[in-house]
Amino acid sequence: MAGSVYIQQGILVFECSAEGPALRTARDATDLMGEAWRHGAKIVAIPATRLGDDFFELRTRIAGELVQKFVTYGTRLVVLGDISERVAQSESLRAFVGEANRGKDLWFVSDREQLGVRLADQNR
Repeated sequence: MAGSVYIQQGILVFECSAEGPALRTARDATDLMGEAWRHGAKIVAIPATRLGDDFFELRTRIAGELVQKFVTYGTRLVVLGDISERVAQSESLRAFVGEANRGKDLWFVSDREQLGVRLADQNR
């Protein structure tokens, strides 16, 4: 799985490449975690563009399946990118994103800078 590794607020982050097929299955999640672990990363960041429309349609349960894999294996997940249009169109997605962003396991952030701010806030 192609990607890059960088440090954000002292934490190693594996960011999945923006190019490639949509990530949809539990196998995709375990492949990403494996790559992140090889680099020693504690957080996996997935560009929103790598998540298909069905990820954001919660009734498909794809989001739940992917997120559950990360939670089960203790790897934090970040979705990077502007999903404001999707959130504006779906009350259930808006609630899901809001709840996720109050926790520690899954965050939706617009970019790396916002991720850095979230991590800095958490370290205070």
